[in-house]
Amino acid sequence: MSISNGLGQSFYYGGYDLSGDTGSADDIGGGLAGTQDTTPINKSAFRRTGLLRDGRISWMSFFNDAVGAAHSRLSALPTADRQLMWLTGSTIGDPAACMVGKQINYDPTRPQDGSLTIAVNAQANGYGLEWCDLLTAGVRTDTVATNGASLDLGTGSTAFGLQAYLQVLAFTGTTVTIKLQESSDNGAGDAWADVTGGAFTAVTAGPTVERIQTGRSQTVERYLRVATTGTFSNVQFVVAVNRPDVEVLF
Repeated sequence: MSISNGLGQSFYYGGYDLSGDTGSADDIGGGLAGTQDTTPINKSAFRRTGLLRDGRISWMSFFNDAVGAAHSRLSALPTADRQLMWLTGSTIGDPAACMVGKQINYDPTRPQDGSLTIAVNAQANGYGLEWCDLLTAGVRTDTVATNGASLDLGTGSTAFGLQAYLQVLAFTGTTVTIKLQESSDNGAGDAWADVTGGAFTAVTAGPTVERIQTGRSQTVERYLRVATTGTFSNVQFVVAVNRPDVEVLF
């Protein structure tokens, strides 16, 4: 990938598209909360071990009191976990910051000029913030069972499983299963196969969200794609995946 600007970004919160009500991302970050010094006396340099992971997303929202828009979603200050996705683009493979966390505030500011903006912050709960790759080209719409385009992760297989995030924005039908499939050569000689533990819970209504993770020592192939099966006439959804290069325990 090449250097890009901040245009054409998207923000999804709990299965709702808040992109049109969001003015800026003020802070997206995460990683280790700290390190522990584990340097023994027989070493000549410091040795450190990573501690807990954390994450945060803070943004500026506009006031929109339409049904399903920012005010109705954010002003309730829900105490349950919410899933957040900040997409840097709308192409398969584009980075997406994904997080399960708690929304901790909803703070409007109204200066003398009459403008009205709201500061909102969410803090990770359980997994930290994960930088993922999009497995759908932004919001994907399927009207029948579909095998989506693939993502080439480019480094052969890895042995540390994967984590994946799903946001379903709309659904019409009886049920749809959204699942990840893998191949070592994009299906040329190695047929596409379902990723073990890579299927989201069958969707019967939307909006809805889910985070899944496979076994921590599971092999994941170079190519991934998203497939849908079921009885439905419309499903609109976003999927992003993180395939770690090292062991990550949650």
